[in-house]
Amino acid sequence: MSSTATLHLLCGKAGAGKSTLAAALAAEHKAILIAEDIWLIRLYGPMKSFDDYRLYSQRAKTVVGPLVIDLLRLGQTVVLDYPANTKASRAWLRSLFESAGAAHVLHFLDTPDPLCLRRMGKRNIERPEGSYHLTQADFDHVSSLFEPPADDEGFKMEIHAAAESSGAA
Repeated sequence: MSSTATLHLLCGKAGAGKSTLAAALAAEHKAILIAEDIWLIRLYGPMKSFDDYRLYSQRAKTVVGPLVIDLLRLGQTVVLDYPANTKASRAWLRSLFESAGAAHVLHFLDTPDPLCLRRMGKRNIERPEGSYHLTQADFDHVSSLFEPPADDEGFKMEIHAAAESSGAA
């Protein structure tokens, strides 16, 4: 295993606080933060649909994946602000830390939907870099795809209970 390198992963619905936690983890661990939303907007510009997101996300993974593996192998801790929200996405994320021989932590943000929606509304107004305006229908759609992590997936997991004062991400 790479000396002290750890890959921090995030799982939670839209508005759960993933990006806010990612920034805090990166500061705490002096880690490299790689935020999918920022990479996608800088590489591809605004997306018009969820299908655009899927296409551009898959493209970016072909660059981000090897980069993360290299950083971990060099002993650099990485916070990967990519949604670990389905078994399939978590399988890809697992391949990264396993390929690098690095430790990992899956941070599961267990945030109630009403709080996610309030945070989403705030984010829609503030519009931090990489954010997209999400509607209730968008939230419902992406939430319908959400698969909380299960114990049998074998991740080292930290569960983060919702805190009203946390930022929106």
